[in-house]
Amino acid sequence: MHEIQLTFAAGHSLTCPFGTPAETLIEHFGLAPGKLAAVKVNNEILPLSVPLEVNAQVEPVSLETPEGMMIYRRSLAFLLAMAAQKLFPERKLYIGHSLANTYYYTFLVGIPTGKDIASLKREMKALVEANLPITMYLMAYTEALRLFEKNGQTDTALLLEERSDSKVPINKCGEFIDLYIEALVPRTGLLTVFDLIPYHEGFLLCFPGNGQGLSLAAFEDSPIIFSVYNEYKKWGRIVGLHAVGHLNRIVRERTIKDYIRIAEAFQAKKISEIADTIYTRKETVKMVLIAGPSSSGKTTTAKRLSIELKVLGIEPIAIGLDNYYVNTDITPRDEKGEPDYECLEALDIPYFNQQLLDLFNGEEVSLPLYDFKAGRRRSGGRKIRLGRRTVLIIEGIHSLNDALTPQIDRDTQFKLYVSALTQLNLDDHNRIPTSDHRLLRRMVRDYQFRGTNAVSTIKMWPSVQRGERRYIFPFQNEADMAFNSALSYELSVLKYYAEPLLHSVKPNNPEYTEAVRLLSFLKNFAPIPPQYVPGQSILREFIGESEFKY
Repeated sequence: MHEIQLTFAAGHSLTCPFGTPAETLIEHFGLAPGKLAAVKVNNEILPLSVPLEVNAQVEPVSLETPEGMMIYRRSLAFLLAMAAQKLFPERKLYIGHSLANTYYYTFLVGIPTGKDIASLKREMKALVEANLPITMYLMAYTEALRLFEKNGQTDTALLLEERSDSKVPINKCGEFIDLYIEALVPRTGLLTVFDLIPYHEGFLLCFPGNGQGLSLAAFEDSPIIFSVYNEYKKWGRIVGLHAVGHLNRIVRERTIKDYIRIAEAFQAKKISEIADTIYTRKETVKMVLIAGPSSSGKTTTAKRLSIELKVLGIEPIAIGLDNYYVNTDITPRDEKGEPDYECLEALDIPYFNQQLLDLFNGEEVSLPLYDFKAGRRRSGGRKIRLGRRTVLIIEGIHSLNDALTPQIDRDTQFKLYVSALTQLNLDDHNRIPTSDHRLLRRMVRDYQFRGTNAVSTIKMWPSVQRGERRYIFPFQNEADMAFNSALSYELSVLKYYAEPLLHSVKPNNPEYTEAVRLLSFLKNFAPIPPQYVPGQSILREFIGESEFKY
């Protein structure tokens, strides 16, 4: 029998028969079985049930790592879908969006009662107690399609129409099957920490947050974010597009141009509504502060909002917070001793506030300019004075934090939170993470405009997310309004640019783990030609050829 050579993280090697399941090698991983989420084989994360067929570097994926926690969350969603199919097969459970450390769920038929939610929770706990194996295996395409249709998993069956592989990867636990999207934990017995709580017209699946271990934190509501998400989800159902399979069908039927016009018009309408709201407060509002996580399209949002404000007779003036950095020699340092430009203290808050006060008192000010090469602020910026109808537009990661403007009356400020809140799901119970959406945007933009390859973007992404969790997400409830910059068709356009970049990442790069995961994700989308994207679309900020100047 053919043999393979495996090298483990601890440094020792082992010769095994071809096809040895990874789960039979747990003793070599150096982790207790209860902490093992999956296995990394030549930098690709795979379920423990996978047979090993090539010489490989093999590493354990712990539940305590960010990668392990994502596996835990996906596995909880699988467990809930399994329980719902057994208890309520006719009502059809739908996963919605994330909200803090939860996922929002609804039924297609009926609002879940407290009794329904309690029954689901009991069934999930029973499945955990049974400690059933969750295995991944390959199924013939026609057989998988038939089974999903038979089980009422119509969105999953529709998703398969984009695939042409004769073998389809499947997750199976007991009699329940689901399309394999990414690795799941090896057994239901690992999924001990979760909760279900009623929320609006559905309920929340609560899971541990990053850095919390296997424990639940108290739920922190985000009513503004929920409202925006919910509006987009309902709109998606009105226009008949709530899952990727529906988008792919529109592409195949050659009606995607019409849908793009509708999606762009809906987004333009939301920007217009924000401008209208600002107009109703024109007697008091003197500044619009815009914040959001990386690659949310804040810059284009600010430009389009400025146009809408001009339509209403308001004259916007943009101010860049980057020009208020303190000199590098007094910039706070991060844990690596490097200048921390993301912390609030990197900005000259007193000087910024004094300039605002001077402007509001009718004085003319000379805006600063920051020389990033020299690491110093210099004078010579443009001179501005506020007129009766002037509103300042200020964009920056700290714009929602009241500590940015401690000397400014809150009534004079309108705070806008911008994020790409992905409204599409892959299918009934497999969601699209907003962070993946933004990472693909960032990757394409970095390559198009900064000459940065996918390896570099993937490598820096965890630090970007740490900054968002620290400086942006805690303040999103301070916003007066939120704007969803995601377009439901755009991942099919980003696929055109992102796939070649991701294919350039090789298995010997640590970043291959993320690259192969994103490639597998993009495989579900039918491509849309970029020339269909309008010139003023937010998507143009990332793919290029925008009608705006940046």
